[in-house]
Amino acid sequence: MIEEYAIVTDRVGGQATLELERRTACGLCGQKRGCGNATWGKLLGHDSHAFSADNPVNANVGDSVVVGINEKAILNATFFLYIVPLAGLLIGALGANYFFTNQFYVMLGAALGLILGFLWVKGHLIGRDQSGLAYRQEYRAVILRFADDARLENCNSTPNINTD
Repeated sequence: MIEEYAIVTDRVGGQATLELERRTACGLCGQKRGCGNATWGKLLGHDSHAFSADNPVNANVGDSVVVGINEKAILNATFFLYIVPLAGLLIGALGANYFFTNQFYVMLGAALGLILGFLWVKGHLIGRDQSGLAYRQEYRAVILRFADDARLENCNSTPNINTD
């Protein structure tokens, strides 16, 4: 599981709307010198994005939680997101090249194949039910536990010190 800390912003039934807590590795964001993360943040904005997750722990609005998603599902989705549109682009270009001699139609065929590939990935790989949520369970984010519980586990664990 890939885990991140998030804050619950809304709760409806068994679903919760979450925003990820923004953290940096170096802590230099906002300073003028550093790794360049602050520069990209100023250009693109450090906007937080809300997303839905299953809420089996019954977290309430304002709770800090640990949310997770299966890493195999992310790798699978990433593979299909790159391969299927690329294959659609190649098939569209080769098909248009076979039927037409004008290169403009070949470019249109490639663009059409690329767009159809993206639409296939969106529609068939993840899919959506009537509520707009992904209906395949492996692609859903899940609230694993409250964040305070995770921090307490890390604080209470004793390090394994070898005294040999």
